[in-house]
Amino acid sequence: MTMRLPPFLIAATLAVVLTLLPYVTSAVAQTPAPTAARGAPAAAASPAAASTAAAPGPAAQAGAKRAALTSGASGPLAYVPNEGAGTISVIDTASDQVIAELPGGSKPRGLAVGRDRRWLYVSDQPQSRLQLVELGTRRLGATIALGESPEGVSISPDGRWVVAALEGKNEIAVTDTRTNALAFSIKVHGKNPEHAVFSPNGRLLFVSAEEGDAVDIIDFTSRKQVAQVAVGARPRGIGFLPDSSRAYVATENANEVFVIDTTSFAVLARVKAGLRANGIAVHPDGREVYVSNGGDANVSVIDTGSNQVVATIPVGQRPWNMALTPDGKKLYVANGRSNNVSVIDTASRTKLRDIAVGKLPWGVAIR
Repeated sequence: MTMRLPPFLIAATLAVVLTLLPYVTSAVAQTPAPTAARGAPAAAASPAAASTAAAPGPAAQAGAKRAALTSGASGPLAYVPNEGAGTISVIDTASDQVIAELPGGSKPRGLAVGRDRRWLYVSDQPQSRLQLVELGTRRLGATIALGESPEGVSISPDGRWVVAALEGKNEIAVTDTRTNALAFSIKVHGKNPEHAVFSPNGRLLFVSAEEGDAVDIIDFTSRKQVAQVAVGARPRGIGFLPDSSRAYVATENANEVFVIDTTSFAVLARVKAGLRANGIAVHPDGREVYVSNGGDANVSVIDTGSNQVVATIPVGQRPWNMALTPDGKKLYVANGRSNNVSVIDTASRTKLRDIAVGKLPWGVAIR
């Protein structure tokens, strides 16, 4: 005997089914696909999906390019601006081999390395500008108009500010590395500023006025000059003890190094150096200061405890600006007339080797 449902019950059941149908469909759509058993091959992604997943963004691409420059390097890199060649030689300080030659503008001189090693900031003197060099692509980047005849360049300890001494304007031009744009300029009293160097604590900026026979001292927080210290004729390179307590200033025509207290701004000592004392580098432990003597083709070593020269190391012709590796074990000296860089072992105070670079190397920056 066939059993028939009453019409009203059929209608009620159909209404319930129609009401629940959208929810059942949504739940099925959201249910994840079964996970493959351990050891079973995974389903291959579509070519389009794989391509999308593998494509790095601009930041990752830039990082990969910068890594390519350092991929063969096992130590910090030394960057050497060659003003006669318009290039920048890149030296691996572990192997002491030149691993790259970068474009540097028409006449590169002062140079600073950005903290992330993305950009080099290079003074291009004839063009009155700061030339940016992109390390990832190894190509020239943007330029920043500064003013007449930029020379020495340095970067603040926190990496935010790059300063350039403008010989023709008697100013210090300050670039903000966050925007790579000129932020402001600071007037100095001295004539023809050559170098502008931050104290390690970032509070002071010492500026050597090579035609003013003086050092101009700027309080960087207030962006104003707060003192001027008379030194010997034609001051050049500047360096600080790691605790910022003392500054050492080479005077080229006086053949001396002036030691300045950074609190009282008094001259504490005058150290006799070699002929045409020029570049200054300070060991990270603060015990020794190195002075390049352009006319003697050597480097003097000053003991900071006694403020006396304790060693003299022969290098190439017309040694100019210098830099130490972060651990202080090696000193790199740009020899302008020899077209090379001398490498000094600071422990034994001996020259290890000379590295051929471009024409008329002006200095060294290491990061």
